[in-house]
Amino acid sequence: MGSISVDVVVLGGGPGGYTAAFRAADLGMTVCIVEKRDTLGGVCVNVGCIPSKTLLHAASLIEHSKHGSKMGISFSDPEIDIDALRGHKEETISELTKGIANLATARKVMRLQGEGQFIGENTLSVLADEEQLIEFQHAIIATGSHSVKLPIGPNDPRIWDSTDALSLQNIPEKLLIVGGGIIGLEMAQVYSALGSEITIVEAQAQIIPAADKDVVQPLVKAIKKTYQMLTKTKVTAMEATPEGVVVSFEGKKAPENATFDAVLVAVGRRPNTSGIGLKNVGVLVNEQGLVEVNESMQTSLPHIYAIGDIVKGPMLAHKASHEGKVAAEVISGLDSTFHPTAIPSVAYTSPELAWVGLTEQEAKQEGLDYDIGKVPWLVSGRAQSVGATNGVTKALFDKKSGALLGAGICGENAGELIHEAAAVLELGGRAKDIAHTVHAHPTLAETFAFAAELVEGSMTDMLPSRRR
Repeated sequence: MGSISVDVVVLGGGPGGYTAAFRAADLGMTVCIVEKRDTLGGVCVNVGCIPSKTLLHAASLIEHSKHGSKMGISFSDPEIDIDALRGHKEETISELTKGIANLATARKVMRLQGEGQFIGENTLSVLADEEQLIEFQHAIIATGSHSVKLPIGPNDPRIWDSTDALSLQNIPEKLLIVGGGIIGLEMAQVYSALGSEITIVEAQAQIIPAADKDVVQPLVKAIKKTYQMLTKTKVTAMEATPEGVVVSFEGKKAPENATFDAVLVAVGRRPNTSGIGLKNVGVLVNEQGLVEVNESMQTSLPHIYAIGDIVKGPMLAHKASHEGKVAAEVISGLDSTFHPTAIPSVAYTSPELAWVGLTEQEAKQEGLDYDIGKVPWLVSGRAQSVGATNGVTKALFDKKSGALLGAGICGENAGELIHEAAAVLELGGRAKDIAHTVHAHPTLAETFAFAAELVEGSMTDMLPSRRR
């Protein structure tokens, strides 16, 4: 058994963990990262955000080749080399993990591979080939989350989680996706482009339930021609047979049962807070398995911090990274807190879907008095010129002050466009501020200005709403 002593130990090497470690090192502290994988980057880089976006880019290339004929540019049907595509995905992951490793080395951040467990308020045990003890002054827990499994699902290789889907081992002829959230819809796009027949089952009334229905509508319009979508539907049973996975459903429009070559379960994620010794040291965890923290990311033990998927809020890499910086800065003595006005969410579907701040359904629940500026992309010259008219930009403003409350965009590059709304929200901007900011023409970003102009009363590219 060996032992080391550091100022800060970080348990988990994902986006939140390595960001926290690097920030702490930059602030002059000795740091050790404990990660069970042999590479840093966590789920996001290794089996999540990065491989999924790589495959989604490939899917978009296939889709664009089909759309070219509308402009008089025809391509032959694409030939897809799955081995080469998988290799490109793995190379992308490898390059990024090498880059993160180099940054750790340059900062003199120590790395231990293994599973960590708190055995004392200032001691972490790391189990690998042999036990290693780490004595620390401060700890940052960044252990992330895992996919939820359906209790009715048999143990069969044809029943996938998101990691299985991203491994791209085969292209099933018929693929069922259980869960119409972001992960499910992104994987549907990838496998549809590669030739799978897609069926999506969602228990709630719409896909991407967290976003407003009218903002999701362009996405529904785009995919309903290709996918079978069963909303308000539940999977009640799955049976593995030689012919495939036989699935039974419950819902008004659901078939009694159907057979699929593979089933992707994408019904959410759960925090990784068990098995790491939190009870040993008295760190408080709530009924959902989330660690209780304050705005400085401190747990019930002030020298132990928690960030990312294991604390309250959306399970997003960009949230974890910001929380990691806050934790490191508080440890170093800086006055730092995490209380963003809003955190953007993005579905990298086709078209993309993004939202930030309050949705209209949330504004109604809070009883707020608001104005809506909603712009169909048919009025956008840029959308017309690039064949991206299936889109919408929606913004909510406080009726009295004019302050932006939230925004949603569905359309090409919505994930890039949403950040103007995020910045305006963070700065407390109003409809007037957006409308009076000169936006380049022709751009898709103009649609956000149009939404503000509708509310402010200066819109000329659409007829003004009738006054009652």
